[in-house]
Amino acid sequence: MNVAVLFLLGLERLEAEGRCFFNRTEEHCVCYNLSQESVGSIIQCLAASVVEFRGGELERYVAFPITDLDPSTIEMLYSLIIRKIIFADLLVPEILLARVLRFFSYTQVQELVFENCVFEGRGNWDEMTGQYLPILSLQFHNVTSAPLTGRRKDFSSLSSWLETLQELAVTSSHVTSLPCGIGSVFTALRSLDMAHNSLGDESLMPAFCEGAFPQLQVLSLQRNNLTSYHRVCKSIQLLRELQHLDLSQNKLMADPSSFCQWPASLRIFNLSSTGLDEVLTPLPPSLELLDLSCNHLHAVDISLSSLKKLFLSQNALQAAPSIRNHPMLDTLHLDNNSITELLWDEVKLLGNLQDVTAAGNPYNCSCSGAGGLQALAATGHLGQGWPQDYMCHSPPPYQGRLVKDVPVSVLQCNSAAVIVPVCIALALLGVVGA
Repeated sequence: MNVAVLFLLGLERLEAEGRCFFNRTEEHCVCYNLSQESVGSIIQCLAASVVEFRGGELERYVAFPITDLDPSTIEMLYSLIIRKIIFADLLVPEILLARVLRFFSYTQVQELVFENCVFEGRGNWDEMTGQYLPILSLQFHNVTSAPLTGRRKDFSSLSSWLETLQELAVTSSHVTSLPCGIGSVFTALRSLDMAHNSLGDESLMPAFCEGAFPQLQVLSLQRNNLTSYHRVCKSIQLLRELQHLDLSQNKLMADPSSFCQWPASLRIFNLSSTGLDEVLTPLPPSLELLDLSCNHLHAVDISLSSLKKLFLSQNALQAAPSIRNHPMLDTLHLDNNSITELLWDEVKLLGNLQDVTAAGNPYNCSCSGAGGLQALAATGHLGQGWPQDYMCHSPPPYQGRLVKDVPVSVLQCNSAAVIVPVCIALALLGVVGA
């Protein structure tokens, strides 16, 4: 039995018993299944910047008396370097959470994470009224709790803290709606991640009502139940500070009878894996990054003068889109399409273009086709995949060969460029001889 197996067997035994393990190099401490008997091992976590609590039975502590802290304990808590706390694989009585959360005000913890947790019952949040917490980032992943509707009083009691929160993530938690009143509490929130939930088109308008999330800059609605491109657009029109929107992995369709205007502040737009067979309009006018990868697009004809990065990999493009309407473009990804030729004459017009990837396409290795790619590679701007992922599919003599190995000499590719001067020279010699 090797050392690794012995270590894993020992770790499983210690986890079952309940212990804390401190990685000094990473300043990371993990506590498994702590009980009253093993809680003393947490002392080694006092030198960590990240502490995890995994497993255990918190419900047994619901009736445990929690007294006010004395000044020396408060001073000790504030001196700790712990910045992030993770609770995972736990049943969390909400009444206990409400009673202990205020103790974070004596620490410098900035990030609080709950993973694979079930929140049970309803807590009394009155003790949090007017309470300040240093936590700026709050994350819930795969959690279950009572519905958010009808909890305005709870959020009001927490408002002194929630009004300073900057990042909120509620992912993979089967959320179907966000009541309007909740968003109005998060006045300083910059980032909201609601990925992998069950939000539908009809639930977005109430969620982003007038006054909700007034400072929001980043919004992820990845992999929900959204279908209407235009209804999403109308729902977020009031997010006037929004800069980054992720709608990827929703099945979006256009509504020809509807029109909307995206927030003018929007700069980054992710529409990857949304089932598109055409580019939906309108697009935000001031986009700098547009991700349309992993769709079914056969052609892309857009004009965005501010666009800097365009991602079109894994589509069905027959040709590279014209980039003449994108003078600021510096990144263009075209991997795994049906493109047979990348026109060097057009690519070289844009001096800003620094990152081009076009691997996995069925290239026609004619002189112009192979020559354009070779010329682009020579500039150092052809990105990952060159040369091993650039293969010739035609003509037959070059099928299966790497594009870089195709000869593109003047004699082979432009016989006229050689024959015409030779003919002229012979004609001149004839005249001289006469």
